Amino acid sequence: MLASTTSNPVALAIAIGIGIAGLLVLTLIVRALRSQTLALGFATTAAQWALAYLAMIGPGQLIGDVLFALTLACPVAAGFVAARAMRDHASPFGVGCVSGFVNLLVVGALVGGGSNDVSMIIQGAVWSVGMFVGSGVLAMFGAWLAARIFTNSGAATTAQWSWPAPAALFAMVAAATIFLLLITGGLVTGLEAGLAVPDWPNSFGHNMLLYPVSEMKGGVYYEHAHRLFGMLVGVTTFTMVLIVFREDRRPWVRALACFALFMVCVQGLMGGLRVTGTLTLSQETAQLSPSTLIAIAHGIFGQIVFATMVLLAALLTMKWKSALQLQNFAGAQSVRVLTMVAPFVLLVQLFLGASYRHLQVPPHDGHPAYHPIWAMHGHVGFSIIAVLAVLLAASRMSATARDNPALKVLGACAAVMITILIAQVLLGLISYVAVLMRKDQVIPIWEVVFTSAHQATGALLFAASIQGAAWSRRLVSAHSPMHGEPQS
Repeated sequence: MLASTTSNPVALAIAIGIGIAGLLVLTLIVRALRSQTLALGFATTAAQWALAYLAMIGPGQLIGDVLFALTLACPVAAGFVAARAMRDHASPFGVGCVSGFVNLLVVGALVGGGSNDVSMIIQGAVWSVGMFVGSGVLAMFGAWLAARIFTNSGAATTAQWSWPAPAALFAMVAAATIFLLLITGGLVTGLEAGLAVPDWPNSFGHNMLLYPVSEMKGGVYYEHAHRLFGMLVGVTTFTMVLIVFREDRRPWVRALACFALFMVCVQGLMGGLRVTGTLTLSQETAQLSPSTLIAIAHGIFGQIVFATMVLLAALLTMKWKSALQLQNFAGAQSVRVLTMVAPFVLLVQLFLGASYRHLQVPPHDGHPAYHPIWAMHGHVGFSIIAVLAVLLAASRMSATARDNPALKVLGACAAVMITILIAQVLLGLISYVAVLMRKDQVIPIWEVVFTSAHQATGALLFAASIQGAAWSRRLVSAHSPMHGEPQS
């Protein structure tokens, strides 16, 4: 059957061929549609996946039904935005079709586990057509609502919102999908479900995209959903590269976009090798060697990938392209140095945190928890240095922005860094207490929530520090003016 590829190389080759064909179709779609339509379509899908993910966790019948209803409201809202706020730049029907196409990634999970290949193919075709038509119709309904509401209210129909450059907008959407992937990965670690699915790239012998949703229970759900989000990130990043090549002519930016795609592929490979230890389709325990070291590297590299995508989004903005003259003032070099130090300090802190999280052994079978002292004390102690590094960089950027209105973007970066830093410190303290208070194998929900949130805000802080360093180099001169030299 198509669902199994463990002992059938032909089925694996077919799956790879289907994947390549899908990317070729996606390439044609990118060529045919505007970048804003694509960005809004992918954003719609990401929002739907996030809502469905929460619904399937099991929050209760009523909340689950509301969340699933909101997934249907997403294309309606997207059509509304396309018609009202992106008029002349995005097609509501195109947005719906793009969302429907990307959602084909989960069709296999919906029809997987069928009695035979023929029934699976028929159900898959029905679901695929339904996703296309349904998403398109819902988006058009949203556009109709926008027209009715604003026509009846007498509001001006020419108002347009200010949006980032098309490629920058899509890069922001891509960064958001990676952030969702980091959150689901954090939950996998927090729930100790990293090895719930023993094989890769298959899932219990199934082609990963055909593993039935009916079998995704407990830790298997969290681990397999994380893999599906990884597929979404891969498709989104591939599309982003195509858009960057269409919208931006700078060779080094195109190269960075390609490198970002390469990083996403490496991150996916690391995630698989963390489970198997080697490239194999086997599910046999004797042939698998899960690697904690790769798990640590996987966690760290994921945040680097996210920061790279956030950086790319900044590079694609019109503000970045239009900034021509470097600002020269007293203390300019200190701004560049301090903003460069902060990301490196945070990277060390990230290594210590990931090491502690993956190397600690929770209490089990009457045995107390094991906490790697070097990682625990290192992460807690080095946090003081990390906080100081962020505060120094942010305060210097903020002061510079107050003295020079042309550098107000540095002030915005500083404000974001400080806000995230406060949240990160508070979450870190609560997470530390939660981990130390755990007494048995049962994982308290509050521990999972706060440790995962701490990881997520850590990714945001690291990305914000990269933004601060990048904008400082884009706007601030490398040399402070000599005594008596006029400042620009």
